Amino acid sequence: MDHGTTGVSFSIINNEITHFKISREDTSSGKVSAIEELSKRAQFDSIHLMAITYAMGDALTAITPIEKVKDRGILSMEGAGKVTGGGTAVYSEIENSGIPTVVIPGIHRKTPCLDEKFKAAYSHHASSEKVSICYNAFLETGFKNMIVSDISSNTVSILIEDGVIKGAMDACIGAMGIMHGPLDLEMLRDIDDGFKTANECFSRAGAVKIADVDDEVGRMKDKIIENYLKGDEKAKLAFETMIMTIIMEIYGLAGIANKVDAIVLTGSIGSMQGPIDVYSAIKKEIKDIVPVVRIGERSGSIGSAQIARAVFNGEKEILGIPVVK
Repeated sequence: MDHGTTGVSFSIINNEITHFKISREDTSSGKVSAIEELSKRAQFDSIHLMAITYAMGDALTAITPIEKVKDRGILSMEGAGKVTGGGTAVYSEIENSGIPTVVIPGIHRKTPCLDEKFKAAYSHHASSEKVSICYNAFLETGFKNMIVSDISSNTVSILIEDGVIKGAMDACIGAMGIMHGPLDLEMLRDIDDGFKTANECFSRAGAVKIADVDDEVGRMKDKIIENYLKGDEKAKLAFETMIMTIIMEIYGLAGIANKVDAIVLTGSIGSMQGPIDVYSAIKKEIKDIVPVVRIGERSGSIGSAQIARAVFNGEKEILGIPVVK
C-alpha cells in the first residue's frame, strides 16, 4: 500500500498484479472502506504479508511489524502537507484487520544507511513511499547506482549507491511538484508575520503557486493541465518552472554522487508522456549525464508489495534499511 498525497493505492502480487486506488477524502468521510475494497480482490487468509507506508515514517528506522509500531510510525503530522484523515482511517482499518503487515519507514536523520553528510544537513529526506518507489526502480531497472526522481504532488529525488539509499532531497528543500515545494523568502516572511502557517505555504509552493490554481487535492494536477492545454500562460510557466527546478535537483545529486549509472523518473508527472510530455522534457536536459529511464506511476504501491514479498521470503534489509522480525 502506498499512502500518497491524493489517494491510497494498493497493488496485489499474485500470478499477476492487481491495482486499485481510493481517495483519502472518501476514506476519511467513511464513504469507502479500504478493507472492503481489498476483500473484493483478495481473500484475507491468502495474504502472506502486506507492506504499507504512512506519512513521513520518521519515527521508524526499520521495516517493522505493525503490532510493534507506535503512533503509526510518525513523530508528528505537522508540516506534512495537506491532512485529510483518510490515510489514518486506512491505517487503522489494516491494523485492526488481522492481516500480517509490516510498516515501511521514511528516510530521515536516523536512517542507518544514509551518508553522514546528508544526516548532518537535513533532518528529513523522504516519506516512506519513496522507499517503495526506489525498491521498484531497483528491481525493474537492475541499476545499483542511480538517482530516482519521483515527481507528482511533490518532487523528491533519492540517491542510491551500491544498492543502498545514501541521501535524498525532500520536497520542502528541493524541487517543485504540482502542489508542494521549497519555502522561499517571501513565504518565510508570511510565516513570521502570521499570515500563513509553514504547512500552508509548503502545500502551495509548487506549480499551483505559479498557475494560480486552487481546487481539491485530487483535482490540482488535472486543473493545471486543463489550463495548459487551453493556452494559459500561467499554467505553461508553472510546468516550465517546475521542470527547471527538477533538472537543477538531479544535476545537484549527480554532482556529489560517487557513481551514477542511470536516472529514473517516476510518479504521475515524472512518467507522464501525454497530454504533456514531461518525461521527455526532463530527459532532454539530463540525458548527457547518464541514461534516463522511466517507470510507471504505480511504482509506490508495486514497490510496497515487492517489499512485502521480499520480507516474507527472508530478506534482512531493503536498500540498506533493516527488517525487524
